[in-house]
Amino acid sequence: MKYSMFQLVKRIFVHARPYWLPMIVLFVLTLLATPIVLLKPLGMKIVIDSGFGSEPLPGFITMFFSQSFSFNFQSTIVIAVAFIILIAILENINGYVSWLLSTYTGEKLVMNFRILLFNHIQRLSIAYHDKKGSSDSLYRIQWDTMCIRSLLLGQLSPLVSSFITLFSMIVVMFIINWSFAIIAICVIPPLYALTVLRSKRLRQDWYKVKDAESNVMSVIHEVLGSLRVVKAFGQEENESERFLKRSNKAVEGQMQMARLGATFQFMVSMVFTIGSVLIIYFGAQYVHAKEMTLGELTLVLAYIGQVFGPLQTISKNIAEIQSSLVSVDRVFSVLDEEKEVDDNPHAIHLDRAKGAFQFKDVSFCYDVERPILKEVSFEVRPGDRVGIMGSTGAGKSTLVSLLNRFYDPSTGVVMVDEVDIKKYKLKDYRSQFSIVLQEPVLFSTTISENIRYGKPGATEKEIIEAAKAANAHDFIIRSKDGYNTMVGERGLQLSGGERQRISIARAFIKNAPILILDEPTSSLDVKTEAQIMEAMERLMEGRTTFMITHRLDTLSSCNFILHLEEGKLVEVVRDHDINYIAHKKASFLNPAV
Repeated sequence: MKYSMFQLVKRIFVHARPYWLPMIVLFVLTLLATPIVLLKPLGMKIVIDSGFGSEPLPGFITMFFSQSFSFNFQSTIVIAVAFIILIAILENINGYVSWLLSTYTGEKLVMNFRILLFNHIQRLSIAYHDKKGSSDSLYRIQWDTMCIRSLLLGQLSPLVSSFITLFSMIVVMFIINWSFAIIAICVIPPLYALTVLRSKRLRQDWYKVKDAESNVMSVIHEVLGSLRVVKAFGQEENESERFLKRSNKAVEGQMQMARLGATFQFMVSMVFTIGSVLIIYFGAQYVHAKEMTLGELTLVLAYIGQVFGPLQTISKNIAEIQSSLVSVDRVFSVLDEEKEVDDNPHAIHLDRAKGAFQFKDVSFCYDVERPILKEVSFEVRPGDRVGIMGSTGAGKSTLVSLLNRFYDPSTGVVMVDEVDIKKYKLKDYRSQFSIVLQEPVLFSTTISENIRYGKPGATEKEIIEAAKAANAHDFIIRSKDGYNTMVGERGLQLSGGERQRISIARAFIKNAPILILDEPTSSLDVKTEAQIMEAMERLMEGRTTFMITHRLDTLSSCNFILHLEEGKLVEVVRDHDINYIAHKKASFLNPAV
């Protein structure tokens, strides 16, 4: 719990600023509902006191009739019925307009809040996402952002209008009979005490419920994203059990909230019952003593319901607001996460890099006790093909992440074209890279759109040329819909080699000066590998290339090799020959060599 209720509500109102006008209109409509509510019981009073009794009609009604008009029983009943119908029409028109405006404003508020959070989450560091996981972010984007609608339109607005209605009703009660107003006011302190006590407990418990529901979503996300592995190992039942356990924990949390809510409602109801019984008792005494009419008592009883109604809404909303405040807190806690990698205030433009790199005593660690890279230094010339080799966990992927500026070094400097990369505009700098990964990342759209991802404004001709350069054109035109073929989620409608060639075509069309290849052929058969290596040879031509590999054969195309072990650069070889590769093969097979 990072923020107070006031701080959270203040920030929510700042984010809702573009929709203040429709929110004000909604608030005015809510205020107009108050006099409509005040007038509703008046029709019955007219029937009882003016129809069956001898009380005159209210002056604001008789002013619409001539002095000669006869207010007999029949005409009085007709006037009362017409008045009731008119109030009902006004009430329903108000409700209809409020409903439509509330839906439009609410959906827009949620959409903009989601966009804000989604854009920010995209720009948070890789380290943040590694720590939190995607399912937590997904839950906050999809569910926690809905709090802005429920808070502003479903809770705060009715809360304010309930306070206004309550004040109006108490004033009316004082006008009718001050003793009834005192009884109604006496109900407020115990209600306030109950609400405050419950709200403190609720807010703490809602954090646990939200976390539990987020954990349920993480199971769904993990299983659906790894369904082939789950099926291959026959773990469906175990995953169902894991899902059930986490779901039960979330259900237990909701049941705890329900028990608290039911207990609270019972206590509130008993407070209202005691207040109502007192008013009925004293009211009956007043009627019996002829100090008030039966119609006035009926009006008082109707109004006391209108007093207790807002009181119940206030106590209920203050308690329910705690759930929304927890969601707001969870959203703002992400929005307040600082980007670990961000633009320098005086960042300079980078059009197209030459591709010269320098690492000067670069170290990196996620925490002080676990350094990943230790004082790494080397220089790369424009157009070099750099092979990065080493055991698993040696720091190869971390080094490439520093190249991309997914992270900034803990110490030391990374330079491109003799300029610290922190001085470049981040968007300009990252546009200098094309990446081909071991597991190609494709999006659930057409082949054409996946290639165009590297250059959003690319023409069909450019797409076809890139596909031909990547040896992908032939299999694409044999597909059912050619370049308009849908690749499925993560491209799983295509083979591994086809996905890899599309990712290479994407790199071709981007035409970036720096290329990163991360084990691009490790999971392919010999024939497919040959086709992809041929395409990659064309792709690497004239570009500074960094290639991560465990396969020594792949290093034969590199003129500069970096050998990492346990985060240290243990060997740097430039312009090596085939004898070096043969020697490394032998040393891997026989450490004594």
